Order: sequence, then structure tokens, then C-alpha cells
Amino acid sequence: MNTKATKRATPPISVAIQWTEEADHPPFSELDNAQIRRWAKACFLDPSEITIRMVGPAEAQQLNRDFRGKDYATNVLTFPMDLPALGPGSGLPTFMADIVICPAVVEREAKEQDKHPFDHLAHLVVHGCLHAQGYVHETDAQAELMENKEIEILKRFKISNPYVNQG
Repeated sequence: MNTKATKRATPPISVAIQWTEEADHPPFSELDNAQIRRWAKACFLDPSEITIRMVGPAEAQQLNRDFRGKDYATNVLTFPMDLPALGPGSGLPTFMADIVICPAVVEREAKEQDKHPFDHLAHLVVHGCLHAQGYVHETDAQAELMENKEIEILKRFKISNPYVNQG
């Protein structure tokens, strides 16, 4: 009989981060990519491959227009890849997605909402990662489930509930 406690292995989670020149936006220029990776990795329990692309307002607006029919620069867009359900023994990731974030929009929203820009960015990274796993907010019940998950993940980083007015 095995007397050792079984410890669940951490699934392989790959998070690539890309910064376009247009996305180099203070205060985020000072942010360590390792922190962004920690926020993203905290969202996954299954093997995953995620790319987070930081873009300028023009690219965010074009992608939002092309894929959502909304002609403005948005804060975050998630493009999940449809993968077949091959099971954990396949060696392939369970989730793959590209997440696009516009730091200029994130900073503007943080100021409007009286939030720290890094906290707001963390929330949007988590929000995008949950979308990559199929979470949506089309109905009140879906929104509540997703928001509760976001709050739980952000709490691990000592980030306040983003849905409560901090001001």
C-alpha cells in the first residue's frame, strides 16, 4: 500500500506574451511579463496554451469590428481554438486561445473606475482566460458564475472584487 500522499501534478500551462509597439503604454511598460503569466496560469486546471497579445487602440478596434461587429477599441477579446475532446492522455492541451488586450483602454477604464491599472489588467487577463475555457456572461446566471470565478482567482493575488465600486 502506498503511504505517500498523492499530490496532483500541475498541468502544463504555456502563456506567451506579445507586446506590439503601439501597446507600449505607461504604466504597463513597467509590468513584468512573469506577473501576467501568473495571473493567467491561476485560471487553468487543465493543460493549456495561451497567447496574450497587447495591442494598440487601432488593432483592438479593427479586431472588435471584424469579429464582433463593434467599431471601437475594446479592452479584451478572446479567440478560443476549438479543440477535439481527446482526453488527458492525448498529450495535447485542453484549452488553446489567443487573448488580445489593449493597455490604453485598460488604463482609461481604470481611471474612470478608480482602480489601480495593474488590478484592472489582472481582472481582464483572468476574464479573457475564463472565456478561453467557455465561460460566458450572456445570461444573469452565466455572468454570476463567471464573476464569482474571477473574484475567487483575483483574491489569490490580493486584488479586490472588481465588481464593487472601490471609490
